Amino acid sequence: MLAHAVPRLDSPREPRLDHVTPRVPWTAPGAAPARGLSITAQALAKSFGAHQVLRGLDFFVPAGQFVAIVGRSGCGKSTLLRLLLGLDAPSAGQFWFGDRAELSPDRTAVRIMFQEPRLLPWASVIANVEVGLGETRSSPEGRQRALDALRSVGLETRGGEWPSVLSGGQKQRVALARALISRPRVLAFDEPLGALDALTRISMQRLLEQVWLDQGFTAIMVTHDVAEAVTLADRVVIVEHGAIAMDIAVDLPRPRERGSAEVAALEGRILRALVSSAPAGEDA
Repeated sequence: MLAHAVPRLDSPREPRLDHVTPRVPWTAPGAAPARGLSITAQALAKSFGAHQVLRGLDFFVPAGQFVAIVGRSGCGKSTLLRLLLGLDAPSAGQFWFGDRAELSPDRTAVRIMFQEPRLLPWASVIANVEVGLGETRSSPEGRQRALDALRSVGLETRGGEWPSVLSGGQKQRVALARALISRPRVLAFDEPLGALDALTRISMQRLLEQVWLDQGFTAIMVTHDVAEAVTLADRVVIVEHGAIAMDIAVDLPRPRERGSAEVAALEGRILRALVSSAPAGEDA
């Protein structure tokens, strides 16, 4: 168990799961057996001074599921991601990864991929990937693991090059390899493709889906792109005013055809929900 508890509410309670998500490992058709960790949150809240960002949020993510979180700017979705990664502490409530009874995974079990690649310009591509191993990057197997990670993102021949010669999409592939090298059981994505051009973004979406299917980790992605959420996720969670407003299952076969009637209908449903909830004069 990897748990993070803060001052408890008066009476602990089970998450309100109106969508009734089964508490069993999730396996998408064609995916490897789930090796990810489940995520449970109870009454999770976060305030910055007098401003409350998250308001008693409850949810459960089965091991191995891909969840996309969407919402207007300032709704609390990025704050939620930071809490789950331990980058911020909750003001109230609690959350944990896996079952309460299981042994704590090591700290590399939960990783994040940001919008910016954040590569070290003075280090080679393969050395940047090895950074993901932390203190064990100098171990005998570290170089082979880095090569394997680069192979998984299609850059096995670029390990000796410098980040400056790579395209934006290639730099993000290196960042993905760095996140994958520790074999995480939960991988979070914070707008990882937002800075890429349209064609590169589609290519990266296919790559993210493939490594998730191959490796069976739990994925949680924050994105403003509703089409991206529908293309990649098993569930799309809409956060509004610091709470879950909608939790929508994406019951469509993979790979999903962009522009298909089914995908377009689901995108439209989510966009209508976002637009209808926006105050007058505010962009969704």
